[in-house]
Amino acid sequence: MQEVLTLKGLQEYIRRTDHQPHLKTAYYLKLIEETGELAEAIRKDKREADTGTIKGTIEEELYDVLYYIAALANVYEIDLETCFRHKEQINKAKWNKEAGGGYER
Repeated sequence: MQEVLTLKGLQEYIRRTDHQPHLKTAYYLKLIEETGELAEAIRKDKREADTGTIKGTIEEELYDVLYYIAALANVYEIDLETCFRHKEQINKAKWNKEAGGGYER
């Protein structure tokens, strides 16, 4: 059985393998670059199941974006799980919804 991955676990893994606070600007620039690559993959609707490889797919680019978000959170010592919970409470009150909602925000 595969171990469950949490945001905290992801952050810990990235902290152990790639924690270089002096590179915070580089992490941010990579996040922007990967976001652009994600946009292209979405525009082309490139999926791993269709191509037989993760390279250049929505799945790969989502991973890359998530990686750099976690790396930046580590640089600023932000716990993403706590951040998520706090922001979700604000969103629930703001949008008067039980769950996070969708694009209509």
